Amino acid sequence: MRHDRMTVADLRAARGTRRLSMLYVETGDEARAAAAAGIDLLSIIDPVWTPEMRAAAGNGFVQVGLLYGELVTTEDYLRAAHRAIAIGGDAVYCAAGLRTIEALAHEGIPVVGHVGLIPSKATWTGGFRAVGKTADSALEVWRQVRALEDAGAIGAELEVVPDRVAAEIARRTTLVLLGMGAGSHAHAQYLFAEDVLGCTRGHKPRHARSYRDFAAEYARLQAERIAAFAEFRTDVDSGAYPAPEHMVAIEDAELAAFLKALEP
Repeated sequence: MRHDRMTVADLRAARGTRRLSMLYVETGDEARAAAAAGIDLLSIIDPVWTPEMRAAAGNGFVQVGLLYGELVTTEDYLRAAHRAIAIGGDAVYCAAGLRTIEALAHEGIPVVGHVGLIPSKATWTGGFRAVGKTADSALEVWRQVRALEDAGAIGAELEVVPDRVAAEIARRTTLVLLGMGAGSHAHAQYLFAEDVLGCTRGHKPRHARSYRDFAAEYARLQAERIAAFAEFRTDVDSGAYPAPEHMVAIEDAELAAFLKALEP
């Protein structure tokens, strides 16, 4: 199907020529807001990836996240990836092994891998902490980038890596680097919508930046919700609800005929 949104070729051409913005979104409202704001790239996880979300995303290039752990075999990933692309996904994110990434690429499916801090595999790099702060660790990140290149990936999420390491990798790789906490030299700057909106629950990453305080607004709305429910309960208890304007009227003659019909 023809469309006006960015293609993989466009994405590759944009490397180093302009700065790209990227958001992880979870709802149709977030996707529509991102589209209206002109966000270049969206990440949407597979369970909420639907034709309605494709429409909400507008002309945004959508990377569909395939769930590591819920998908297990290469065939699982292939089936899920084909479904994602059929709905209108532009690429898929895959944290599985290189053989799976290679299989996806072999089928012509644009696939994005992950290097640096990989949350689903953080135990191997010491937990939720920066990766690449030593020469050996930085070289391992570079080796993983090269391995993704060889497997046929189009890009990699580069997460929580020193900016100067990211800069050197960006100069040397053919991948599109989607940076999350990797400094200004990644090809796209990637944040979660919940961080941007200020409604993060729990730990807020160092690289996150909030532009609004939705948490306070949600708290205000919840207080208003409770107050409205309490007022409704009070009106029911007192008989104030329902009032005459909430009731269906019946003509006196019709009621009389109804009552007469009820007589034995």
